[in-house]
Amino acid sequence: MVFEEKVLSSEMIYEGRIINLRKDKVTVVNGTSYREVVEHNGGAVLLAVTDDRKMIMVRQYRRPADKVMFEVPAGKIDPGEDPVETAVRELKEETGYTAGKVRYLCKFYPSVGFSEEVLYLYLCTDLTEGETDFDDNEALDIEKWDIDELHEMVMRGEIDDAKTLIAIEYAHSLC
Repeated sequence: MVFEEKVLSSEMIYEGRIINLRKDKVTVVNGTSYREVVEHNGGAVLLAVTDDRKMIMVRQYRRPADKVMFEVPAGKIDPGEDPVETAVRELKEETGYTAGKVRYLCKFYPSVGFSEEVLYLYLCTDLTEGETDFDDNEALDIEKWDIDELHEMVMRGEIDDAKTLIAIEYAHSLC
C-alpha cells in the first residue's frame, strides 16, 4: 500500500552554501514521524562524447568519500539557472570543451531517501577543445576513455559514482 505523507511542520536545522538541512514532521500510516531532508539546487551531469567515441572523464578528490573519484564532469545549478545553462557552463569550466550539440537525456534523484537533489543528464557532442576555467577550489585531471572500456569497468564494479554509472550506461546504449 502506498501512503503519501503530508508535511505538518518544518524546521530549518542548517543553512549552508551548497546544502540546507530541514526537519519535517509528517503524517505516516500509523501517526506522525520526522524526516530530515537535504535541500540542494541540483546539478547537471555531462555525458561528453568525442567524434571517435571517447567520453570525457575527470578525476577529483571527494571529501565525503575520502578518495579520488573517477567521474563524468558535473556541476551544481546556480539559483535561478536553467539546467542546460549549467551543463554548458560546467562543460567549459571543468573540461575546457564546448559542445556544438547539447541534448537532454533524463533527470534522476541520486539520494531520494534523504535529499531533494535532482540531477539532469545531458549528451554533449560536436566537441571543441579549449581552456578550462576551474573554480578556485577545484583540482581535476581530465581524461578521455573509450565507451566500451568504461562499460566493462562498470560491469566489473570498478566505478562507484552513481551519476557516472548512469552516464556510462546511457553512452553504451546511445553512442
